[in-house]
Parts: sequence; C-alpha cells; structure tokens
Amino acid sequence: MFRYIFYGLSVLVVSSLLFTCSKPPQYPSEPLITFTNLSKNQIAQSRSGITLTDTIVVRFAFRDGDGDLGSPDSTNIILKDSRDGFQNFFKINAIPKLGPGSAIEGEIAIKLSNSAVTRYFCCTYPNTRLTCIPNAEYPTNTMYYSIRVRDRANHWSNEIKTTPITILCQ
Repeated sequence: MFRYIFYGLSVLVVSSLLFTCSKPPQYPSEPLITFTNLSKNQIAQSRSGITLTDTIVVRFAFRDGDGDLGSPDSTNIILKDSRDGFQNFFKINAIPKLGPGSAIEGEIAIKLSNSAVTRYFCCTYPNTRLTCIPNAEYPTNTMYYSIRVRDRANHWSNEIKTTPITILCQ
C-alpha cells in the first residue's frame, strides 16, 4: 500500500514540475522591434550655444530568437530622418542571455540631444540648403525617425517609426 502511495505522489510531483517549468520563448532569428514612446514630442532646434541643450529619449522594445543582438565592434542601429533620409548610426553592445534558451527581449533607449555638435534636431527649409537657423516664415518642422536594428548574423529587423516630433525653429 505504501508503495502505491509513494508512486502516486512521485507522479504527482513530477507532473507538477513539468507544468510549472516555463519553456523559453520562441522568437524568429531576425530581430523584431516595436516602438514604445518618446520622452516628449517637441524640442528647440540645434543651434550653437544659443539654446539650452535639451533631449528626447526614443524607446523601443526588441525580441531576438537567436540572442545575437548587439556587438562591441560595429554600429547596429540606424535612425533615418523622415525629411531628408539622413541616417544616424548607433551601437548596441552585446546583450547577455538570461535563463534557458537563446531568445532575448528588452527595451532600448536612445538619448538624442539638440546640441550644436549632434544636430539631430535641425530645421530644414524648402529650396535652400541652410539648416539650424531661425526662420520666421517656417516656425516649426515636423519629422519622425525610422528605426532598424541589425544582429551579429546581419539579420535586419523590421522598420518602425517614431511618433511625430515638432522642432521649434526659433
């Protein structure tokens, strides 16, 4: 009798362990990104020393099935300006795997400033190449960034877009 009770409890314990153990998530090997938010949607344009430096933080979530996102050696994030297609490049360092399996997920935040050096937020005007100067005829510019990331196997993610950003061309 004791043997049957022991056997029954063993089956119950093993069964409960099988149901409580979580399986690692299954994601595609190409990175998948999803826009999360901007810290704000309005900023004064980049100009040398006249305006106070301000920032906008772009946040997006990522998932990568084979866990090879990030590299210490190369740029792997591209932000493309919607107005002129200008590309800014950033780097994600290698992201460590946590737990079983190779899939990873998380959030990336990129801090963009309106400093005169970075010039992420310069106003542009029709029929001229002048940028980052005040223009009473065009008090604002509206733009967004398109974003893609690349993993170490050279798989590109889907492309996402930020919500519109208004640049004050003061």
